[in-house]
Amino acid sequence: MSISERYQRGLTTLYKIGGDEGLAPLNALAEIAPDLARYTVEFAYGDILSRPILDLRTRELCTVAALAAMGRAPTQLRYHIRGALNAGCLPSDVVETVMLCVVYAGFPAALNGLFAVREVFQERTLNGAAAPDDGSPDRHARGMLAFAQLHGETGAGFLRDVQETAPELARYLIEFGYGDILARAALADRIKALATIALLTALATTQPQLVAQIGAALKAGATRDEIVEAIQQMALYAGFPAAFNGIAAARAAYAQIQ
Repeated sequence: MSISERYQRGLTTLYKIGGDEGLAPLNALAEIAPDLARYTVEFAYGDILSRPILDLRTRELCTVAALAAMGRAPTQLRYHIRGALNAGCLPSDVVETVMLCVVYAGFPAALNGLFAVREVFQERTLNGAAAPDDGSPDRHARGMLAFAQLHGETGAGFLRDVQETAPELARYLIEFGYGDILARAALADRIKALATIALLTALATTQPQLVAQIGAALKAGATRDEIVEAIQQMALYAGFPAAFNGIAAARAAYAQIQ
């Protein structure tokens, strides 16, 4: 495919994500690094983000989750929050996606991410309050059900190991991590799983958890191609080594279920 075809395809996707303002950051970049500006359009938008295996809405939520979890690119995070809205995401989709970070990247990452969401919503006069949970009083039962549905027997062994050494941490994982956060129904399980894979790949410090989450994504209905797509997209935001490690985790997860 010629450079001009890649560039035009990239521009089309860039406009879908960035809207009329999408070229402004690239124009500024072109003043000092014109080749990098061109690579951004051709490779990032033309080669990667234009691939049809994942729809643009899912891609943008994966990117928002990863950038919020990493916590070091606030300008790009706000850009992709806008991009998620431009791609058709509901405001609540964006809020719920960033809330996932509290489990995997901690409260500071989640809070900073949500403050960025708040800024974008104020720009657009959007009401983006997260949907309430189901109100079930038994957080532990709700969390255990979500944990079992996502991780099955493999997860049960891990949970027993944690309970033997740190029973309170195991309880917090189930009641808060799964009961309060991951059991929330506002975002489809498949989307949550793919966004979580993206953010764990980007963090690049949680290989065992990434392997487990890939298995959970398959249980939630994601295909192997979709999982690989979410991982390799992270080469754009966390670098090629992070994406390579993510693919290694996918291979390990697939080997466990063959």
